[in-house]
Amino acid sequence: MKFSYYPGCTLKTKAQELEKYGLESAKILGVELAEQKEWQCCGAVYPLGSNEIATRLSAVRSLASAHSEGNKLVTICTACHHVLKRTNEDLKIDENFRNKANNYLQLETAYNGEGEVIHYLEMLKKYVGFDKIKEKVTNPLNRKIGAYYGCMLLKPKKQMQVDDPENPSIIEEFIEALGGIPVIYPYRNECCGAYLAVNNKELTEKMSEKIIKSALENEAIEIVTACPLCKYNLELKNEISVKYFTEILAEALGVKKINK
Repeated sequence: MKFSYYPGCTLKTKAQELEKYGLESAKILGVELAEQKEWQCCGAVYPLGSNEIATRLSAVRSLASAHSEGNKLVTICTACHHVLKRTNEDLKIDENFRNKANNYLQLETAYNGEGEVIHYLEMLKKYVGFDKIKEKVTNPLNRKIGAYYGCMLLKPKKQMQVDDPENPSIIEEFIEALGGIPVIYPYRNECCGAYLAVNNKELTEKMSEKIIKSALENEAIEIVTACPLCKYNLELKNEISVKYFTEILAEALGVKKINK
């Protein structure tokens, strides 16, 4: 089972564990993630201005490259997935953007959004199967874990289509497959403050504190996320263990060794 793989900048710098354990676990599960050779920054933030073309061009290039190779494009970072997925949808519905992007990039074959962008979690559920993952588990987690979705993985619903943004379950199903005990808590899909951490750290801390308090009140001893920025914000006060979802996957599969 082979996919094109877009890593993004943060996974090569501040979030290396997110990528490392994702790639190592994929091998155990029989998945080949072929890193794109000439990927560039996706833009990091999806632009709100519909006339903003330039910041989406690198995303278009990666999308077109994966499609030309006959592969679906997999991402692990929530932010990168958000930008790539929404850019792909723009190419399908926005003729002006589609024409300008293709004219600027001068691709050998015009790309019009025919490809598919999937998050690593979606790959696990739809293409590997949580049942198969359960069979591969050698070290069941056996602890209470709270999923933290944040904003970008789920919203906007029409474009992202990963799960129900108000009542998601994909990460809870994932935790269960690893032998963990998923904790449902009210703030698991509320914003952590995101980029406000740059210029309003105090507000970000307050927003993140509500999430952590909600998880602890519901007996979670750990939170897992797919977003590097969310992890950073939730760790600001160091009140609960926060891990990437690929870390607990690697732990359950015996890839990541745990000191006991």
